[in-house]
Amino acid sequence: MCELLGMSANVPTDICFSFTGLMQRGGGTGPHRDGWGIAFYEGKGVRTFHDPAASVNSEVARLIQSHPIKSHIVISHIRQANVGGVCLVNTHPFQRELWGRHWTYAHNGQLTAEIFDWPLGDYIPVGTTDSERAFCWLLGEIRREFPKAPTLAEEQERLSLFIQERCDRLRSLGVFNMMLSDADRLYVYCTTKLQWITRRAPFGEAVLQDVEVKVDFGSETTPDDVVTVIATEPLTTNETWHPLKPGEFIVFRLGEIEHLSEENPPLPVS
Repeated sequence: MCELLGMSANVPTDICFSFTGLMQRGGGTGPHRDGWGIAFYEGKGVRTFHDPAASVNSEVARLIQSHPIKSHIVISHIRQANVGGVCLVNTHPFQRELWGRHWTYAHNGQLTAEIFDWPLGDYIPVGTTDSERAFCWLLGEIRREFPKAPTLAEEQERLSLFIQERCDRLRSLGVFNMMLSDADRLYVYCTTKLQWITRRAPFGEAVLQDVEVKVDFGSETTPDDVVTVIATEPLTTNETWHPLKPGEFIVFRLGEIEHLSEENPPLPVS
């Protein structure tokens, strides 16, 4: 299995602290040695870094760890290969264009070979993973159902419900933990393992689980900041993370929950 990391914030925020914990799991405290990648949204633009090497030994990962790139939305992934060789083209997160926006996607899990029989629309995989194939299918389905970008609140809600339904179909093929973004929202779907935490005032200290690093968010933030972090497993030892349930779908915008599966009411924020 791979591991995922995502962030949604209401102000440009760096993810150096959380990424420092995640990168240890890429060949250090975890077995995910088969590449890693990260995408930072800056307005409609997206800054991406990929490396097929283990993140714990990656000079590029150390650059990300030490360089505070600020973003509203971040998606990161460390890989333990199941389908497709270990190479740059198979390294998440993947990107495609829709409605003049960069859509970014990362997947944790493994789908059956049936995914390679599902017909594709306008998007064709570059690599050989089941993950990228599922992304191309999903984005093609969205493009077919929504030729134009939603502009009204009810249209956006219908899009969220549509993405959830298509994720339910992908889940029928195996483990499908996913993060997807269009530069405005972060869509998150859980099959087995995903946890989230929302940090807001009053901010406190956080201690990483995988390496001896801690930070006082009170000295790094303002009282109006809202930052939600999502990860496969909790990254800190002294905070309360909220597990998503199998089949749960959640949409974050500017750090807050915009949409949540009806059968699962929101959990209290920390």
